[in-house]
Amino acid sequence: MPAQPPPPSKTQPSETSPQKRLSGADGSSPIAGSQPNQPLRQSIMGWCFKPMPVMTLAAEAKKIGYVALEGVGAEHYPAIKEMGLEISLVGSHGFQKGPLDRANHKAVEESLRKGIDLAVKFGAPSVITFTGMRTAGITEEAAFQNCVECWKRVTPYAEQHNVQIVLEHLNSVDDSHPMKGHPGYWGDDIHRCVDLIRAVDSPAMKLLFDIYHVQIMHGDVIRHLRRYHEFVGHYHTAGNPGRGELDFNQEINYPPIIRAIRETGYTGYLAQEFIPTHPDPIASLSQAFTLCNT
Repeated sequence: MPAQPPPPSKTQPSETSPQKRLSGADGSSPIAGSQPNQPLRQSIMGWCFKPMPVMTLAAEAKKIGYVALEGVGAEHYPAIKEMGLEISLVGSHGFQKGPLDRANHKAVEESLRKGIDLAVKFGAPSVITFTGMRTAGITEEAAFQNCVECWKRVTPYAEQHNVQIVLEHLNSVDDSHPMKGHPGYWGDDIHRCVDLIRAVDSPAMKLLFDIYHVQIMHGDVIRHLRRYHEFVGHYHTAGNPGRGELDFNQEINYPPIIRAIRETGYTGYLAQEFIPTHPDPIASLSQAFTLCNT
């Protein structure tokens, strides 16, 4: 069963707390971005738009106004950068084999360090991580401790290079498609994910707040992003149900969510991660960009 929400924190980060140690004294993200009164910097998650060639997607994205791509092979990074776009998020290990199982620690740490090196080389602010899947014989307490121990060994390297490791919260409910939901994923409770980040106690450890997954597992998206905004290092979008476009055929009301994100002072990226269902995916990307450019 999902973990119960912890009581809201009554204290603010001190000047020496992990939320203050990286970069600015105001506790802001280590990577400078748009100001709170400006539109969010939007990116595109590339895997959703296969089989469109990556560089075709990049060219169309730039025409629309997107400033970055993610979820594409590192072999495309140089050409994407030459085009004038950024890399908003670097991949690492997959979501199935994560640090909750100590048998995966060596591979996870190597993958995260490699991701950090790529992020430094190409100017990306963040590298993604996952908890992994529930595993027979590993208790909730052991899974929690295993994750924390693994990430604690990597976050000093991330801090040294001014890169964030962002833990993605995923839904474990939707079993209709391999990428619409992840039954068995242990990091399916946003409160647990934030507890993990608190326990790691590093300014380089952040939350990847996926609006689609939060809506499925918890709802009340605005309340959750306001409650945990100081931990958020990256946002993803998609429509629900179905992980399709951000249109009127789905239930998530994006304009007030985007306004709420901006009101928190967030300066990172918001990446469109929907699976297009309409005949013209570029038109869908244009519609999503306009909707979130408030």
